Amino acid sequence: MKNLLITGGCGFIGTNYIHYLFEETNFDGNVINVDKLTYAGKKENLFNIQTTYPDRYTFFHVDVCDKIMMNYIFRNYDIDTVVHFCAESHVDNSIESPNEFINTNIVGTFNLLELSRAKGIDLFYAVSTDEVFGSIKEGSFTETSRYNPSNPYSASKASSDHLVHAYYKTFDLPIMISNCTNNYGPFQYREKLIPLIIYNAINNKPLPIYGNGTNIRDWLYVKDHCRAIWIMMNKGKIGEYYNISGSNELSNIEIVWKICDIIDELGLFTESRRDLITFVKDRPGHDFRYSLNSEKLRKELSWYPSEDIDGGIRRTVLWYIDEWLGK
Repeated sequence: MKNLLITGGCGFIGTNYIHYLFEETNFDGNVINVDKLTYAGKKENLFNIQTTYPDRYTFFHVDVCDKIMMNYIFRNYDIDTVVHFCAESHVDNSIESPNEFINTNIVGTFNLLELSRAKGIDLFYAVSTDEVFGSIKEGSFTETSRYNPSNPYSASKASSDHLVHAYYKTFDLPIMISNCTNNYGPFQYREKLIPLIIYNAINNKPLPIYGNGTNIRDWLYVKDHCRAIWIMMNKGKIGEYYNISGSNELSNIEIVWKICDIIDELGLFTESRRDLITFVKDRPGHDFRYSLNSEKLRKELSWYPSEDIDGGIRRTVLWYIDEWLGK
C-alpha cells in the first residue's frame, strides 16, 4: 500500500478518509486523489493536507470515466491500491436525472476495474451503501442478503458492487466491498438531511421532512466509518463483503429533534428551532427502514463504533455552526 488512488476524495467520506489516513494512522505512502469536483466536492476540504504533505498528496481534477487520464495516472503513479469512494449519491437527483448516476457509478467503476486488472494492483476496495439491500421492516440485512434496490441511485450502486465482485470471480482481482449505513459528520454537502437541517435551522428557514418523518435510518459518525475501512484494508479478507453499522436506528424526525434541541441549548435564538419543522410530500420509492448487521466486522476484525449518536450529533452541529457562522 505505497501508492493509494482515492476516487472522490473531495467528497464527504473521501475527504474524511484522507484526513484520517494522514492524521490518525501509520500510513506512510502516497495518496493520489482523483475527483470530478461536482457540486458536492470541494478540494478546499483538503487544503491542510495539501500544504502539510505536498510530497505525499497529489490531486487530479479528473472524471473516472476519462480512460486516457485515468490510464496516465495508473501508469505514472504506479498505483497499487484503489479506494473507490466516488459516486453520485443523492437519491432525489437520481430520480430527476438518472444519467449521471449510470455513468459515474457503473461506467466509472468498470473503467477503474479494467485499469486495475491491467495494472495488477494489490487491492480494489469498493465503498458501497446499505441502500442496495432496499427496505426491511424487521431484523437486519447481512452480507449474504439479496440486493433489492429501490431507486436509480441504489440500483447503480448495486450494479457497481456486482461488477467489482465479478472481477474477483472472473479475473482474480483482489477486492473488498463494504456496505455502510448513513454517515454524518464534517464536510458533508448541504443537500443531505443533517447538514441541511443544521443550515436551515441557523438561518431561520423551514426544516423540510419527507412524509411524516417516521422513516428510519441507522446513523454512523464518519470517522468510525473511516477507521473501519482502514482496519479492513489491513486485516480484511480478499473477496469479502463487510457491513458497517452504527447501531443508532432513529427516525428522521428524531434526528431533526436532536439537532433542534442542541441549537436551542446554545442560545442562538429565542424561538425553538422545532417550530421550523415542515412536513413535505414524500419522494417516490422512499424506503422506510434500512438496517445492517455488522457482527462479521465486529467479531472478525474487532471494530466497534466509538462515537455515540448524541455526542456525534453535537460534535457535528458545532462543526457546521463554526463553519457557517464562524462561532
